Amino acid sequence: MTDPAITVEGLVKHFGTVAALDGVDFTVSPATVFGLLGPNGAGKTTAIRILTTILSPDAGRAVVLGKDVVREPGAVRARIGLAGQSAAVDPNLTGRENLRLIGRLAQMPRAWIRPRVDELLERFDLAEAGDRPLRTYSGGMRRRLDVAAALVQRPPVLFLDEPTTGLDLSSRNGLWEMINELVAEGTTVVLTTQYLEEADRLAHDVAVVDRGKVIARGTPEQLKRDLGSTVIEIGLAHEEEAIEVQGLVAPFVPGEPEREGTSVRLTSGNGPHVLIEVLRSLDARALTPSRLSVREPSLDDVFLALTGHHAEPVPAPEPEAVPAGGVQ
Repeated sequence: MTDPAITVEGLVKHFGTVAALDGVDFTVSPATVFGLLGPNGAGKTTAIRILTTILSPDAGRAVVLGKDVVREPGAVRARIGLAGQSAAVDPNLTGRENLRLIGRLAQMPRAWIRPRVDELLERFDLAEAGDRPLRTYSGGMRRRLDVAAALVQRPPVLFLDEPTTGLDLSSRNGLWEMINELVAEGTTVVLTTQYLEEADRLAHDVAVVDRGKVIARGTPEQLKRDLGSTVIEIGLAHEEEAIEVQGLVAPFVPGEPEREGTSVRLTSGNGPHVLIEVLRSLDARALTPSRLSVREPSLDDVFLALTGHHAEPVPAPEPEAVPAGGVQ
């Protein structure tokens, strides 16, 4: 059996009286994408900073490729790459110069740096912009360079902390494709995200984190299957009607139907039968939905069911904005 690439056991970290991590456990298999999913303040970035030796835990243990992050931090850093949330590249240098600087700081042989930089610029579609100052790059180009910089040393483990925050959909899709290519080549990727679609599309395994604790763990498919095979959403014209419908449909599902304003959501493993019963009940009360949808559950549904609230939305990027990002 293959040893895990990363093992986390009972990880605890306090900032004053706040428990950023409160006994976090998970393992990450080699050559997979592991998603840490949760809202701002859930503890995702704290976990990444401990795994990359930026912070020390108050308790617990973390091992990356067989190296303890507290006892052997230098050995861990030699095996990882990090694209974090604080820029660590120089906007006055060109893209090419930034990557060469990373190689020199990593004490790579000079003969290796130039071909590796050329390879990364080509791979991340930055060859034509390689000799332009970084301050002229768009947000998507800047983020791609961040990830390229984290790969200069060819690390077997890559940490991506909110890698697509602030990017438009096209740039996000491009970065997702690159992540999949890296994993296909054997890289292990740990990804923190608030984008539920991102975790659903990329992650082989997910840990849902809320208030410093892992509250659920499994593949996206398992988490959605545990919630129920069908999601029925009913929209009403008025909140009073939604409150009435919430009580009306409660007998048809094992858990309490969720209501947000004028919308009622329920999940069931017997969707077709439940839908028929719901519509019959609404018709008997002369209640006409303004909107009705039937679909498979999403990670957003899972997160809402587990935490009682949605993952916080990420603001839309401004045109050509450079997001907070960087490489450690």
